[in-house]
Amino acid sequence: MAELGKGGNIALGAGRVTAELHSVGEPVDLSALLVGADGKVRSDDDMVFYNQPSAEAGAVRHLAADAGGPERIEVDPAALPADVDRVVLVGSCDPDDVARTFREVKEVRMRAVQDGAEPIEFRPPDLTDGERAVLLLEIYRRGEAWKLRAIGQGYAEGLAGLATDYGVRVEEPEVEEPEAADEELSYDATTPAPPVTASASTSAPAPAPAPSLVKPPLGTISLDKGGQASISLDKGDRELVVTASLEWDGGSEQRRKRGADLDLYALFVPASKAVRGVKTPGTLVKSGHVPQGEPFRPEANGPAGAKNTVTKGKGQGKDTAHGVVYYKRLGSVKNRPFICLDGDARVPGCETVRIVRPDEQGYVLLCAYSAVSNGFGSFRSFGAKVVVTDGRGSTVTVPLFENAKTRYWVAIALVDFTDPDGAAIHHIEAYGGRMTERRPVLHLDGAVEMNGGPVEFKRS
Repeated sequence: MAELGKGGNIALGAGRVTAELHSVGEPVDLSALLVGADGKVRSDDDMVFYNQPSAEAGAVRHLAADAGGPERIEVDPAALPADVDRVVLVGSCDPDDVARTFREVKEVRMRAVQDGAEPIEFRPPDLTDGERAVLLLEIYRRGEAWKLRAIGQGYAEGLAGLATDYGVRVEEPEVEEPEAADEELSYDATTPAPPVTASASTSAPAPAPAPSLVKPPLGTISLDKGGQASISLDKGDRELVVTASLEWDGGSEQRRKRGADLDLYALFVPASKAVRGVKTPGTLVKSGHVPQGEPFRPEANGPAGAKNTVTKGKGQGKDTAHGVVYYKRLGSVKNRPFICLDGDARVPGCETVRIVRPDEQGYVLLCAYSAVSNGFGSFRSFGAKVVVTDGRGSTVTVPLFENAKTRYWVAIALVDFTDPDGAAIHHIEAYGGRMTERRPVLHLDGAVEMNGGPVEFKRS
């Protein structure tokens, strides 16, 4: 593998180039600018990013991070017109949060891949002076050939300022103008009105709208097994309501006749207790797991790596130091935990928790319990799934894929509010032991332990 230093360059072969962005810490967005020999874009269409994912009929394409890889830009140099001198690749922090800089981003790495050639890597220097964007790589012409250069230059003004310097018009946030006071106008009836000229009656064509850097809603998606998706949230939005619903139709008529009472449980860790551990949130752990890591809120009381509180009693194992919302403890949206269950549905349908104050949330584990002898049928056979939505255009469905029978518990999805982008929804689908009534446990670092919580039978 070839590795470039800052300012280094290397010849490219023929064919499409895929440039991948890798980083650790705060999220970074990847964009591309198609630039002419004068150092400017030809039009706003020459900016390729999450809101404008293609230029020149697909010669340059933006691909979001997915199961196929990290966020990436694909460039087909042979398909670019002659007036495009280079394609500049840019990394940038969230444009909606001006407080984010590259100081919180670690191990930034670009990896460029071409068919039939060894990968090329570039690691820009650490950016610690408030930079919010960085020029990473550029693919540029040299005669009839193309080359790749490593840049690594930070930019304090962020993506909007950088794009503007290259000639892109960036949509500004709308500012409400104060209403002008009504003016009393007097007219002389004997004075003729001014004539209407042709230029006044002919309106000029409206200019095309400038690209907006505001990230679009996620839309409606369904997770694959083990998959995850992030919903962009403003953590300080007091009007925001995230709803998480357990939906089930009871499955077949025979299943419904035997009873179809499923219950939604929301196990939660508040932000004040949440720990960013060494394991990915949603990781399944065994009994005896002790969370270790940095507090999500460093100013919160309690040391990192604090052990969960253990509560023991007859017929019960340990419970956690935080809490659970379910049919006996509905919670509240006006007070802590700012999570509330809408009630107990005894028949096929839906149970929903409403989650507000995302700044107060750490992790929320959504589980289902099969009550009243329903443990003999699989949760999937009842058509069970979890649906999470922000009510603003982003909806994530978390289905079940396994036919695990004689199980009373399933942990379906974890909502991680410590995710820098907003809320990350992880597909879990972990089942309790066969014929075991012990509740799952959500640890302070978002790890999930099955068969570790208390036993509580539901009576019909």
